[in-house]
Amino acid sequence: MAKKKIRFMCTAFRDGFQSVYGARVKTDDFLPAVEASKEAGINWFEAGGGARFQALYFYSNEDAFEMMDRFRETAGPDADLQTLARGVNVVGLESQPSDVIKAHADLFAKHGITTIRNFDALNDVNNLIYSGQCIADAGLKHQVVVSMMELPPGCSGAHDAAFYESTLRQILDADIPFDSVCFKDASGTSTPSKVYETIKAARKVLPDDVMLHFHTHETAGIGGLCYMSAIEAGADAIDLSMAPASGGTCQTDIVTMWHILRGTDYTLDVDIDKIITAEDVFRDCMKDYFLPPEATQVDPMIPFSPMPGGALTANTQMLRDNGLMDRYPEIIRAMSEVVRKGGFGTSVTPVSQFYFQQAFNNVMFGPWEKFADGYGKMVLGYFGKTPVAPDAEIVKLASEQMGLEPTKKTPLEINDADPSKGLAPARKVCEEEGFELTDENIFIVATCKDKGVSFLKGEARVGIRYKTDVEAEQVKKLVGDTGAGTGSGSVNVTVDGQVYTVNVDGASATLNGKSFNIGTGAAVPAAAGGAPAAPAGGTTEPVAAPMPGLIIRLAVEPGTVVQEGQTLVIMEAMKMEMEVKAHKAGTVASFAITAGDQVQQGQPLAQMTV
Repeated sequence: MAKKKIRFMCTAFRDGFQSVYGARVKTDDFLPAVEASKEAGINWFEAGGGARFQALYFYSNEDAFEMMDRFRETAGPDADLQTLARGVNVVGLESQPSDVIKAHADLFAKHGITTIRNFDALNDVNNLIYSGQCIADAGLKHQVVVSMMELPPGCSGAHDAAFYESTLRQILDADIPFDSVCFKDASGTSTPSKVYETIKAARKVLPDDVMLHFHTHETAGIGGLCYMSAIEAGADAIDLSMAPASGGTCQTDIVTMWHILRGTDYTLDVDIDKIITAEDVFRDCMKDYFLPPEATQVDPMIPFSPMPGGALTANTQMLRDNGLMDRYPEIIRAMSEVVRKGGFGTSVTPVSQFYFQQAFNNVMFGPWEKFADGYGKMVLGYFGKTPVAPDAEIVKLASEQMGLEPTKKTPLEINDADPSKGLAPARKVCEEEGFELTDENIFIVATCKDKGVSFLKGEARVGIRYKTDVEAEQVKKLVGDTGAGTGSGSVNVTVDGQVYTVNVDGASATLNGKSFNIGTGAAVPAAAGGAPAAPAGGTTEPVAAPMPGLIIRLAVEPGTVVQEGQTLVIMEAMKMEMEVKAHKAGTVASFAITAGDQVQQGQPLAQMTV
């Protein structure tokens, strides 16, 4: 009997990047691997969307639309290039109005994409109707999604095979146009038995000619088992990746899955030697990038969180940026309660980010003392209906803290009525800033806000972590701040479990033949218009950063008279914007920071005369 060919999409250049490198990868660096993959016979690629849209503007100082154009040019005209969309969020972390949702589909079609996988993290089918129609109207293939995960132990009421079948039937009843169906487990926590039951039921519900697709991660160590369960239940296609962006937080490797299927009635139908050659090219492309150790590990505690692979390293990279990586174990443990009380939305972006942000706040500020904007709005209903009702006490606390009433309006109703959202206000910003009024620029501002504006102004900063950067950080941390000292000697440094010998000579250190400046050098000059002496009758007091983060913008000018509680600075930590407010009424004497600066907790941001 002929073996059944299992189709696969190569996720290395979208989900792989997101799950290993926090989506922070330069286009020039990976295109040779796309070329090698094409030569190996791969013609179905995940080419963008998800976090790989915003991350190019936030961390790589690159244009996502240009990246898609170059991906198409490299992959060739016949390749199926697929991207990921988050229902009414499309490629933003916040939900969008109708005009942005339509522009997303139109622009991605314009820039070489052929298929969009479209999911809603709450499995609220209402959030898939308009977005799915826009994808179809743009002439693209629509792969509609049912989102999966395993609930923390002891929880029930959703996320079982019956729940997923019900969601699929709602999609069919809503007459959403689609070309294929994907069951997507971003956290890789669904049990193999549940995967089998779910795919088996879906195969009975769907017409025989509809492609049935399954997606998972290896984060919990069961990705290969779940893929085999899905295939045996009738799945036609799966997602696979390539080393070094495979296994661990990523998808199962193509070579690994080829091996799993040996001796079975199924085949990937690939030339495995050519695939191995392509992976060698990919490894060489990524050799200078820092590979976080957590990205290569199986974490047995993930089912208790559950933290998706695509969000795990994005969050650990941000924790490293802010000097908070030591708090990661506490945050992951805190996620379990956040999931239990939040209504069981699937742990996939943006909901996984809401979970992580709320767990972060619970660790940093105390349990439920500060609601993350996304989590609070989710439990209040602003992103749609959660699979089960959130904890009533949490809903009450969120409403009180945020000054918002629970709602049953759809996100589209809310966003279409919000004058601050959509293409019109984004166009106005472009006009005020003098940007070229292209559809792309307006969309970038609409979905990326201040960071999109910074990119278009040429002020974006690169936040990619290379091995040399991490080595330098390790050296400076372990050797200490020598200033202009003249000490010398050797010290052993451990990086990712490997011990290196560092030779120190005064303010420099040498590691593997590379020299790093570990001294402070000259004193850092004060910011322009540095703190003046307080005027007669007043005292000058500092305004400090409440936590580590990135300065987004200054809300007032030096010399401004402000009231107690007035916003002085907007900063961002863990993708959450927070306002730093005046602790007293007074006059802003000076700022010690500018937009784009990374600051530490307690660092003075401004001086106020009070």
